[in-house]
Amino acid sequence: MIPNDVITSSELSSLLFYTVCLGILLLVGTILRLKISFFKKYIIPASLIAGFIGLGLGPYGLKFLPDEMMQTWGGYAGILIAIVFAPMLMGMHLNLKRFKETQALEQMVQTWNASFLQWGIPLVITALLFTPLFGVNPIFGTLIEIGYSGGHGTAGGMTEVFNDLDWSEGASLALTVATIGLVTGIFAGVIIINYGVKKGYTNYIDKSDKISTDHSPDLIPIHEQKSSSMETIKNNVVEGYAFHFSLISIAILIGWVLQKFIGQFITGFPLFTMAMIGGLFVNIIIQKTSFRDAVNIDTFRRIQGFALDFLIVAAVATIKIPLVIANFIPLLIISIVMLAVMLFYFFYLGPRFFKKDWFEHSLIVFGAGTGVAAVGYMLLRMVDPKMESDAFLAYGLRAPFVAPFSGGGILTTLMPILVLTYGALSIGIISIGIFIIVMIICKLTNIYGRPVQSNVPGSRNSM
Repeated sequence: MIPNDVITSSELSSLLFYTVCLGILLLVGTILRLKISFFKKYIIPASLIAGFIGLGLGPYGLKFLPDEMMQTWGGYAGILIAIVFAPMLMGMHLNLKRFKETQALEQMVQTWNASFLQWGIPLVITALLFTPLFGVNPIFGTLIEIGYSGGHGTAGGMTEVFNDLDWSEGASLALTVATIGLVTGIFAGVIIINYGVKKGYTNYIDKSDKISTDHSPDLIPIHEQKSSSMETIKNNVVEGYAFHFSLISIAILIGWVLQKFIGQFITGFPLFTMAMIGGLFVNIIIQKTSFRDAVNIDTFRRIQGFALDFLIVAAVATIKIPLVIANFIPLLIISIVMLAVMLFYFFYLGPRFFKKDWFEHSLIVFGAGTGVAAVGYMLLRMVDPKMESDAFLAYGLRAPFVAPFSGGGILTTLMPILVLTYGALSIGIISIGIFIIVMIICKLTNIYGRPVQSNVPGSRNSM
């Protein structure tokens, strides 16, 4: 007799078949991404296209895909997100000198402040309006930061947290918010750029330049192809990807132990944030041994990208449409409010934080804070096609001080637990209060409140 917790060969075969189907969807999404210019123009990733195809073929569409397959896909997110986050801090080095020179400090503060606003304002609105009138779960107020700053990967990965907190519908709503954020980031960003060029806010293109996205081919010509990772260990010892995945496995194991320990005191703490901390421990140990020369960050990024693509396909395909419809009004209200907040954040605070290239620096923060990093990068390339500003470099330098905590980090995953423990209104007010305190500190240290140029919004001579 086989114990209940042992997976049978037939179940393994089904798991393999369901994974193969995900791969087929991703291939179809890739072909559509390559062939349809709209998807290229607005950098819609193939994984997102594939996810929506899966959604259309699922139980809320053509009912072609069986429920068992969809349920299995729904469980992939918690596993794959751990693979995405485990190597995030591995092989990372800090350059504090360039951190100051490139205005990475200002970008870091702007990114953190955006997260505090994305927590604070929605939580207050949820507590005062949505919960009393619509009976919405208080955790609803955390979805904006999860979906906007975290993106589809974080939204899908939060499934485990929402399930542990007895709010399983949160995953579908978070993915919906992530989609709204992606659309907002792209289309609002393009409108902002056209307005900024007209007003003369940009420094690297002007009214005579044609604004366009990247026109390079998506299929890289063979003579331009470059290695995406380095061979650091001879293949007769171990395959390089296998070696790097073994390090990820150790990080996840450490994270699993940490999760079990913390779970005795805090309910709902997810594996993927603990796996990221496990990766930090692994990195500290490796840097003290000869194995440090065998670690290649690009190889980690390839493994992360693989896991993230499959995660997004599975997560989007399993969105529960009836839940989205039932929460349509709160989603609509909060999306409009947060778009207004992000526009104010861009046009008013941006020029007062950055002493040079305020439009370019603010644009990448806006794009990444509403959509994903790729959106921020796309928008920046539209106004700084030759990458003459330090905006993109600063974005990368500030990542170690932001990514482990917000936009999918520890605070992102901890926030729903804090809301259930202390209430949405309390956490919302505290978040807004922290934003105000940070602004005061920035004002006292001259990070915020720099002299505003005459051609930016809110200046005395602006039209």
